[in-house]
Amino acid sequence: EVQLVESGGGLVQPGGSLRLSCAASGFTFSGSSMSWVRQAPGKGLEWVSSISGTSRITAYADSVKGRFTISRDNAEKMLSLQLNNLKAEDTAMYYCATGWGTRTSIPAIQSIGTQVTVSS
Repeated sequence: EVQLVESGGGLVQPGGSLRLSCAASGFTFSGSSMSWVRQAPGKGLEWVSSISGTSRITAYADSVKGRFTISRDNAEKMLSLQLNNLKAEDTAMYYCATGWGTRTSIPAIQSIGTQVTVSS
């Protein structure tokens, strides 16, 4: 059974930083591409970033490119997302997900998520 547990969310001022983590279990983590997906209040799911199993390939939504960095530790079965220069529009529930995502193909959500709120 796939289990994904996110952590690291919180309240941060505009321009601040956070680091989100996702602990994975129940599947072959190193063989799986992984993604971050978010959902802002009152809006639909938005793909944020994806990383290949070997970390060789990463991809980002235009809205976060240059500000967010996805990474993974296969030995620890951990997925991370470094969020820098946060903006109010980054306020959302953030989910990690298995599989590769794109703007038009969003991986299924199988976890509770972690809330990021950007506000002064």
